[in-house]
Amino acid sequence: QVQLLESGGGLVQAGDSLRLSCAASGRTLTSYTMAWFRQAPGNEREFVAVITGSGSSTDYGDSVKGRFTISRGNAKNTVYLQMNSLKAEDTAVYYCAGRWKGGSRNIPTNYDYWGQGTQVTVSS
Repeated sequence: QVQLLESGGGLVQAGDSLRLSCAASGRTLTSYTMAWFRQAPGNEREFVAVITGSGSSTDYGDSVKGRFTISRGNAKNTVYLQMNSLKAEDTAVYYCAGRWKGGSRNIPTNYDYWGQGTQVTVSS
C-alpha cells in the first residue's frame, strides 16, 4: 500500500530554520490534499499545515502561522514543510499525512496514510 517517509528532522536552536520532506511511494498520492501534524510526548497529535491537491490552498495551525510554509513538489513526489523561527515549543515528532478523506483537514483521523515521523528538537 501507500508509504510515506518523513526526513529532515534534527536538533536545532531556537530561531533556526529546518525543512522537512515527505516522500510518497506513488506520485499520484501527491495530487491529493496532504498535511503535516506533530506530536510531543504526552500530547495529542496537533495539526501543523495542510495543502490541497492542486496546491492552490494552504492552511496552518495557529501556533505556526507566519513561521511555517507547506509546499509540494509533485515532480519529486514530495511535500515540504519549511520551518522558520523555530521555538522550543515546536519540539515534537512531525508526521506527514496523506490522502485526505474529507471533512475537517485539521483532524488526524481524516487522513488515510501516515509516515513514521521525524524528530524535531529545538533547544532554547
